[in-house]
Amino acid sequence: MSRIGKKAVAVPAGVTVTLDGQTVTVQGPKGQLAWTVAEEIEVKQEGGELTLSKRVDTTRAQSMWGLSRTLVANMVQGVTQGYEQTLELVGVGYRAAMKGTNLSMQLGFSHDVDIKAPDGISFLVPKQTEVRIAGIDKQLVGETAARIRRIRPPEPYKGKGVRYAGEKVRRKEGKKK
Repeated sequence: MSRIGKKAVAVPAGVTVTLDGQTVTVQGPKGQLAWTVAEEIEVKQEGGELTLSKRVDTTRAQSMWGLSRTLVANMVQGVTQGYEQTLELVGVGYRAAMKGTNLSMQLGFSHDVDIKAPDGISFLVPKQTEVRIAGIDKQLVGETAARIRRIRPPEPYKGKGVRYAGEKVRRKEGKKK
């Protein structure tokens, strides 16, 4: 039995959930998200809660049960509160700025790195060395943050690069004489 799959997903006030076959559509104050649940999983709406259960008792159904519940809960949280990921730029001359809705970063290359915001994602630069990525889709926010970090990942000798806020970078000792 899936401990996560057994839990019901609470639907707060102001959020509407529409079930159309296997497609779950969640609409809230921040926007709308939709996802198609696997055929092995059944979604029921009872009052202010969504419950997910297995239709068949197979290994795949067992695997998809907890995953489906988590993805639906993430959609509900996304349309109510949204998600945010913070990146830090560490290094001399490393800085970020906004060019319209695009993000422009200087990361030690001979050119600026410009990143266009995907649909549903917004960038915010409160400080030159801090970038905030916000949106309602948890997967898209995380993927965008990972793509930006991949441009210049933190290196182990000086710790320079783009890192997640609070990320610990393992440092190596340099050469010795």
